[in-house]
Amino acid sequence: MAYNRNDQGATNEMYDATGDHLSDDLSACSTFPSTPDDTLSHHSISPEQLTVSTILGLVEAATKQGEDVINVESLPSSNQCSTNATNSSRASSEMFLKKEKWYSVTIQIFIPFMIAGMGTIGAGLVLGTVEEYEVFKNVKALFILVPSILGLKGNLDMCLASRLSTQANMGKMESKTEMIKMIIGNIGLVQVQAIVAACLVSLFAVSVSAIMTGVFSFNDALLLAASSVLTATVSCFILDFVLIAVITLTQKLKMNPDNLATPLAASIGDIVSLLLLSTIASFLYTIHDTYSWLLFTILGCYLGIALPFWILIVRKNTYTRHILLSGWTPVLLALLISGMGGLVLDQAVQDYPGYVVFQPIINGIGGNLVSVQSSRISTMLHQTTLPGIFPPHTKHIVPPWSALFKGVYSAKTARILLLMSVPGQTVFVFVADVIYNHGTSTVSAAFVFSYLTVGVIQLMLLLYTAHLLTHTMWRFKIDPDNSAIPYLTALGDLLGSTLLLLAFMFLRSINQEYSPVV
Repeated sequence: MAYNRNDQGATNEMYDATGDHLSDDLSACSTFPSTPDDTLSHHSISPEQLTVSTILGLVEAATKQGEDVINVESLPSSNQCSTNATNSSRASSEMFLKKEKWYSVTIQIFIPFMIAGMGTIGAGLVLGTVEEYEVFKNVKALFILVPSILGLKGNLDMCLASRLSTQANMGKMESKTEMIKMIIGNIGLVQVQAIVAACLVSLFAVSVSAIMTGVFSFNDALLLAASSVLTATVSCFILDFVLIAVITLTQKLKMNPDNLATPLAASIGDIVSLLLLSTIASFLYTIHDTYSWLLFTILGCYLGIALPFWILIVRKNTYTRHILLSGWTPVLLALLISGMGGLVLDQAVQDYPGYVVFQPIINGIGGNLVSVQSSRISTMLHQTTLPGIFPPHTKHIVPPWSALFKGVYSAKTARILLLMSVPGQTVFVFVADVIYNHGTSTVSAAFVFSYLTVGVIQLMLLLYTAHLLTHTMWRFKIDPDNSAIPYLTALGDLLGSTLLLLAFMFLRSINQEYSPVV
């Protein structure tokens, strides 16, 4: 395996900071081994411990001897050289990580977390209201569609936030020209993915509903497709500009956008999507029998004009061109997982009053917090190493204790997120209950305890999955910024919906069922 000096972008600055130091370490070694059998396996430097700066330091040492490329297999055989390089690897990789105090991280996450919580409460209240709309009563497939539409926030917009946050932390958004190019490409990519994904989730909702009820209506299918596409594209467009503004502002304020971008986007994502879906679906429901041609026109404009236009924009953009071809698998599989959560919602809403109020809250909070963790891990990997290689301060496969509490670099953030979720969720439960019941509190101690228990279980599973998933993707040279968050938020939807249903079933079995007064 060989590394060329010009293969990795944005490494010159990293080399300037560490290359000389590593070259000094390597100068203690008189010669490089001449046989390919003398590999890394004979030394204390493992492939998992190499970082960008270590490799570039070795490249420089070889270049000073008149070589353009150095083979990883041809590293020094001296134990002293191996130890020095390993220590330099550890020091230089940690140099690129921002030294964030625990209280600074907590404050930066807590504020958008609370704002996001208010947004999820609003989404739950909206869902509790719109379930009485005529369109939701007569077109049951809309309930199957809801989690998938809300999941697009995680599948598309949070991926955009993670990508731009990583670029900002690596100093690649300093140039206004490049930043504008990056923004246009990402907006176009999200629009392409939103149009295709919305059509697919509407098809999924219609098919599953037809199988469950034994009834299929072509006009209802058109209604769902048009409503889904309009909601997805408009909500994503709004959220994208919010994200861009947040990331730009945090960059100027010298704050970490990984801590703020995804929760702030989520704070308005759910409620905006639900309001758009209910409003658009209600309007189209009044005309879908008499003016079905209008629904055809909407879909035709999106598929025949908007989709090719955005594809052309994305294909000409160097920042997003590769994602246009490779970024579909996580989005589509995540939508399928979210759709399974929709089946749970469709069943629970009929049997348990008040379920729809708390379902968006538990799903939204879990997805928001795990997105912060995933984005931070991805940025850490991008800053300190190359795809396929792990820095010394983290590991791929670790037990849950190490990933959640103490053992790897990201465990500190996981602890903060877990501790933050308990008081936050408690506040959200009481606020949502009081608002939904018009000023009257109806929650019992058993309900609060059950809700917090399933909420913590959901978040612990998500955070541990985030560690395993992001590191697995990195090992296989898949960018977690493009792929991890869709899986995690979709899994959060499925886990949240299922665990909350189990909590409601448990409360009914002990005669402590949640009983709203409305």
